[in-house]
Amino acid sequence: MGMAASQARFLGLTARQNNVEFEGQQINQQRTTLSNQSANYYNDLLGMTVPTPPSVDNYTKTIYSFADGALTNTVTSLIAQSNGTYTISYLSKWQDDYAPVAASTSVVTRTGTEPDYVYSVGTSELRELGTVDPEETDPEKQAAKQAEEQAWLNLLEQKYGSGEWLVRYVTDTSTGTEKPYFYEKNSLETASYDNKTNTSLSNIKCYTIGSEEKVEEFKAIKNCKVEKDSSGRFISLSIPEEVNGETIYTEYALTTETVTDQDAYNDAMNQYEYEKYLYDQEINDINSQIEIIQAEDKNLELRLKQLDTEQEAIQTEKEAVQKVIEKNTGDTFKTFG
Repeated sequence: MGMAASQARFLGLTARQNNVEFEGQQINQQRTTLSNQSANYYNDLLGMTVPTPPSVDNYTKTIYSFADGALTNTVTSLIAQSNGTYTISYLSKWQDDYAPVAASTSVVTRTGTEPDYVYSVGTSELRELGTVDPEETDPEKQAAKQAEEQAWLNLLEQKYGSGEWLVRYVTDTSTGTEKPYFYEKNSLETASYDNKTNTSLSNIKCYTIGSEEKVEEFKAIKNCKVEKDSSGRFISLSIPEEVNGETIYTEYALTTETVTDQDAYNDAMNQYEYEKYLYDQEINDINSQIEIIQAEDKNLELRLKQLDTEQEAIQTEKEAVQKVIEKNTGDTFKTFG
């Protein structure tokens, strides 16, 4: 190889070596960027909060109750005081067998002209509650019935608001007793009726006398005493009452019941399942991105190894060409020496 050719080859190898080094620098920069992206994803993973399933214990509580005759009382608050007594609150429940309750709805027929419509259910004409029953001729029975109806009217007004009420009676064939059914006059007057048949286009609400659970709340009763068993569970409660200026305590045995709010627990579990689904989804998305980065980095690593091999080959060839140049240079000096 001549001098000129050797120098040209050497310059070409040097240029190629520079290109290889530059490409290697670019690949290293790309790998650094990928590494930073991967680190960010791992930091995201570390920063994620793992959803925790709800504990049934958090939705379970111990309920204390005590009986007082027909009353069932449930303790809602039991707060210890510094003097050793307790302040309690409780709900008292009982069954009222003489209360207005909803009954089956009825189709009502009206006759006459406004505003003096007469309302009927079947063949039974409705009359104003608390007025004289035309079918009752005994004065004593009539007075007793009016008084009873007035008591019913008071109950209806207390529960559903004041207004006019109509009544009809249905005989119980098994007992022979009559059962009252009440209709609010305003509901009858505002209902829609068929123009031909004069019957209501929809059933109208009615009420009767039946059994209903009543609840009364007693709040913050002070200076109560409690007794505990060896496990620390309450077993009795004494409630104070002022009688003729003297404090009298009435003791009640406490019944313990463990109750779980299953609906609330199910709601919490459903929320957990939803959060877990989102968590798993995000984990999968991040892992997928990390896998893509790792694959890209692997390809860059392979390319970098190829460049290293090429760099070594170029360096080896440059050294060989350098020796040729040095030899040619030495021979030239000898010729002109």
